Amino acid sequence: MERELTGRHALITGGGRGIGAAIAQRLLMSGASVTLVGRDGGVLDAAADGLSSFVVEGAALGIAPADITDADAVSGAFAAAAKARGPVTVLVNNAGQAHSAPFGKTDLALWQRMLDVNLTGTFVCTQAALPAMLESGWGRIVNVASTAGLIGYGYVSAYCAAKHGVIGLTRALALELATKGITVNAVCPGYTETDIVRDAVANIVAKTGRTEAEARAELAARNPQKRLVQPEEVADAVAWLCRPSASAITGQALPVAGGEVMAG
Repeated sequence: MERELTGRHALITGGGRGIGAAIAQRLLMSGASVTLVGRDGGVLDAAADGLSSFVVEGAALGIAPADITDADAVSGAFAAAAKARGPVTVLVNNAGQAHSAPFGKTDLALWQRMLDVNLTGTFVCTQAALPAMLESGWGRIVNVASTAGLIGYGYVSAYCAAKHGVIGLTRALALELATKGITVNAVCPGYTETDIVRDAVANIVAKTGRTEAEARAELAARNPQKRLVQPEEVADAVAWLCRPSASAITGQALPVAGGEVMAG
């Protein structure tokens, strides 16, 4: 595998499991040093142990526990990561949370939580990363959004609104940074084999009485390929956008969803 990210330092939020861990593995295999960020230090430690065999010569892997909605905690995590592994020039805003509820039962606390984790966290981490990227004249920002950032889904209005916001932020920032050597893109997975989907399956089972297999099939049916997306497929798309050769790709929202959403 080509090591096109040799000498680069990538920070991945929500890096302890699922899509984040798959992205970490893929970027490590591309030669990057990687910092995993998340709220649970134990989960991050376990993920780092599992990923250690993918660290190539000259690169490093570490963790920086932080709540991405806390600007001071994020600033401290970035400072610690930079001190240990060099300036962060690749940022993957992957951390996210989903919760379903009819709009009429979506209270202000749920609305705010979805915005805080999915949108404000992306804003906070991007602001923390930009100074080093601007100083080096090179950077890659990839926001893991969702097909919910491109189309509507019932019963997840707050999540949809937050992910649409992430897409808007991606496009606006891409224009601001277009001449700075920094690209900003979003990857938009459909239903993916992750904890979020497992929680959605459990919710469907509890509320409808369907079996787990029926619930999974219901979610997979949205994908024209009739399957759930795998985390590794999302990771490959992220890694492609991080390559130096992807410098002309910016401001894009790339669906990884088996044809469910076709960008026009």
